[in-house]
Amino acid sequence: MFTTTLSKPGMTGFPQDLFAAIQELKRDLNAVILAHYYQDPDIQDVADYIGDSLGLSRQAAKTDADVIVFAGVHFMAETAKILNPGKLVLLPDLAAGCSLADSCPPDQFAAFKAAHPGHLVISYINCTAEIKALSDIICTSSNAVRIVQQVPPEQPIIFAPDRNLGKYVIEQTGRDMVLWQGSCIVHETFSEKKMVQLKMEHPEAEAIAHPECEPAVLRHASYIGSTTALLNYVQQSQSSAFIVATEPGILHQMQKAAPGKHFIPAPPLNNCACNECPHMRLNTLEKLYLCMKNRAPEITLPEATRVEALRPIQRMLEMSV
Repeated sequence: MFTTTLSKPGMTGFPQDLFAAIQELKRDLNAVILAHYYQDPDIQDVADYIGDSLGLSRQAAKTDADVIVFAGVHFMAETAKILNPGKLVLLPDLAAGCSLADSCPPDQFAAFKAAHPGHLVISYINCTAEIKALSDIICTSSNAVRIVQQVPPEQPIIFAPDRNLGKYVIEQTGRDMVLWQGSCIVHETFSEKKMVQLKMEHPEAEAIAHPECEPAVLRHASYIGSTTALLNYVQQSQSSAFIVATEPGILHQMQKAAPGKHFIPAPPLNNCACNECPHMRLNTLEKLYLCMKNRAPEITLPEATRVEALRPIQRMLEMSV
């Protein structure tokens, strides 16, 4: 862990050692810091737990902390609040949303659901509390295939909101599901052409990918999995180099877990930084410190919505044991 000093213009008034100040606030508040793999490395280094959506949900469900500081995006902090109504849940930047969650407006999805009576609704956790409340079971990229496999084959299914994850689950399970046509701006930006070029430039590298990527990109991956699954895979694989098609924040943990290996981020369609999630990157170490110091921004939910959203999350946790 390194010490952050804030000598940049406009950064006056912050402690010289933000890591130490955050640790002190954590003790004072009896707080736990949960961070997603796609957060900046300095936030990952100060977190108590780093994980994907399933792992973070499990940690949120069992924590005995009084305050949950969620270094991630809005739907993740909402999930923590759904599971912990009596705790203070903080998000460093309330604007840290999710393009995938935004692609599924609750009113439109309610009409979509009504148009498919008798269907069981399985929703990817990357959705709003309102969509969770309209769902029967929540899933993550870690457990989506296992969840669908546990549903009786005669039961028709709506899968929302990510069409790419849905297509992957259909391929893995053989189930004919009705898909909501949502997507993640980050995982849709990876270029098949550039992936092929990278594989030619690095013939020793193994291509691995997150199932939110487009099918054309997944075809070139030797392993497909959630962020946690990808992290575990690079440690176990005999390969010495990997082309990684997911948000590059995970590379920080990969480099720590397998320091002798080489990790190459899959490139987007153009030369922008579009493979970085703009929402995840709104959170900074400075905002993390301020939200703990000020106990704000706080995540709140209408109790009726929270109760309805809790039920499908609990079903997911029960089916993921």
